[in-house]
Amino acid sequence: MYETHGTVVGTVITSPVTRSNAAGDEFLNFRMASTVRRRDHVTGEWRDGSTLYLTVTCRRRLMAGVVQSIAKGDPVIVTGELRTTEYTTRDGIARSDMELSATAIGPDLARCTVVLERAPRTADGGAATPATEQVATRSLVA
Repeated sequence: MYETHGTVVGTVITSPVTRSNAAGDEFLNFRMASTVRRRDHVTGEWRDGSTLYLTVTCRRRLMAGVVQSIAKGDPVIVTGELRTTEYTTRDGIARSDMELSATAIGPDLARCTVVLERAPRTADGGAATPATEQVATRSLVA
């Protein structure tokens, strides 16, 4: 009920990796970075500000699309539920990490172009069922 939803624009900084938890549920993780860019009013140049690093987690149908379409270095827009995960390192140091449980991911078309492969339509004109749906092939052009 009190989830925090948000959208982050950034760059994928690790290759997406598929994993499974103790219950056998599969999910996909990757890290992304989002750096603030501000224009220096004195020089007119753009300067990098602080960077937000976070882990993105994908499940179910979204996972299949990300596996086929997203790679390290890609500019992306990710939306979903934001949360902080706290853990202790092997050295006993308490840490926290920002995690975004994604509901949608897409390329940032301000920084790349994409060739989209649409899912085939069924005979009645509707979209194909998830079992027969084709996932867009990776074709990002920076």
